[in-house]
Amino acid sequence: MPLPAVRLAADLPAAPVVAVPTRPGEGGAQLCGALAVEGLDAARLVSAESAKGEPGELVAAPGPGGAAPERVLLVGVGSASPADLRKAGAALARRAKDADSLAIDLRSLEVDGSGLRALAEGLLLASYSYSLKREPKERALSTVTLVGPTLQADLDTAICVVRATAAARDLVNTPSLRKTPDWLAEAARALLTGLSVTVRDEKELARRGFGGIVAVGQGSTRPPRLIEAVYDGGGSRHVVLVGKGITFDTGGLSLKPTEGMLAMKTDMGGAAAVLATLRAVADLALPLKVTVLAAAAENMPSGTAQRPGDVLTQYGGRTVEVLNTDAEGRLVLADALAYADRELAPDVLVNVATLTGAMPVALGRRYAGMFASSDELARQLERASAASGEPLWRMPLVEDYRAALDSPIADLRNIGAPRLKLQGGSITAALFLREFTGGRPWAHLDIAGPARSGADEDELTKGGTGYGVRLLTAWLTALAAEPAAHTSRLRRSA
Repeated sequence: MPLPAVRLAADLPAAPVVAVPTRPGEGGAQLCGALAVEGLDAARLVSAESAKGEPGELVAAPGPGGAAPERVLLVGVGSASPADLRKAGAALARRAKDADSLAIDLRSLEVDGSGLRALAEGLLLASYSYSLKREPKERALSTVTLVGPTLQADLDTAICVVRATAAARDLVNTPSLRKTPDWLAEAARALLTGLSVTVRDEKELARRGFGGIVAVGQGSTRPPRLIEAVYDGGGSRHVVLVGKGITFDTGGLSLKPTEGMLAMKTDMGGAAAVLATLRAVADLALPLKVTVLAAAAENMPSGTAQRPGDVLTQYGGRTVEVLNTDAEGRLVLADALAYADRELAPDVLVNVATLTGAMPVALGRRYAGMFASSDELARQLERASAASGEPLWRMPLVEDYRAALDSPIADLRNIGAPRLKLQGGSITAALFLREFTGGRPWAHLDIAGPARSGADEDELTKGGTGYGVRLLTAWLTALAAEPAAHTSRLRRSA
């Protein structure tokens, strides 16, 4: 469904639904501005409803009848921080979804650029929907007017990032019956119109030594692909983003139970995030060179599938003993990371993946786990997380756990040795990936928790969330604004 159009205006239009912010005050919520609606005593309504002005809190009242507005919404914005405004925007979008248009009076709130972006993000992201029903219900809300601020550049940035996030959600939500690795490659070409996109098929991957991607995809009748896309906005820095693109994950011969497969159409959330981020970066014309690698394969059991005990050769020659075919994401990522290190020579590497079931056990469904070889890079991503509203938590790269990846017959195992009874599966997965980064500044975002949502909540909608697009775009925007010497600091801290 198309997202609502959002515009700025100096004066309140005649809209069927009008919203006015409230903030916490002594004795309850306080209105931010006057509200002149015939027959409506807003202050009395707030008192009667015991409103507190907390972010996302809503008090609704009918209009006078006949003339606009038909409905008035008093929305709590808390401290009016970006996080609180994002929550308020999402609440308004859901409450006003049956209206043709919504106007929000911000004239007394003094919203700055970051606040406006967050409010618009909340409004638009909560308006997202995905459906393959034969007769989908049309969304009524078509226009949102923000009254007061003259921050068009900030609004344009928010719209750009939301469109990219919605594109990532669409990719993730597409059923795997349609979503083959080749389909994902064609979808990337369509999304990244105007940019250089190269797709390597299974024959080229085998010829060039991408043993991990080939091995994971060899059990499927729908062969793997490696998607490489480039945006060159100039500047002296080159960033490579790598995404896991498993279009469906059965676990291979290490078969998942049925319940464990139900959400596996979303196992390419990392690839969707980095591809959509590249669209946002190009639309924002950031002065950076950014290359995206999306390693796409379908992990299926069959007579041609890889087996536990197989030894494969990753890109660059390192051998890996496969103990569990359900630990396949790290195999395709390892090829892409090694290729980036050897052939693309980036200043910094970041990979994004729905990698381990252990991560949501540790951090829940809202936080991603971050592993980083560079303290400076970790700080940059933490700042971008706070600014974007996509939370993450830095996890340790425990050096003592590295020995669990040693194999008696290969350079590495793809999981920790079972005989060591070692937990910390997300950590050993990160340590495995680090082996292929060539010592470059690198971060691994394990988004197994926040890549999908089980319900509509705040700006998230049920299904794929597009996690990573806002975070990475905020990080790259900040990186583009830094002086070139910043890259050397990254290298020193790696």
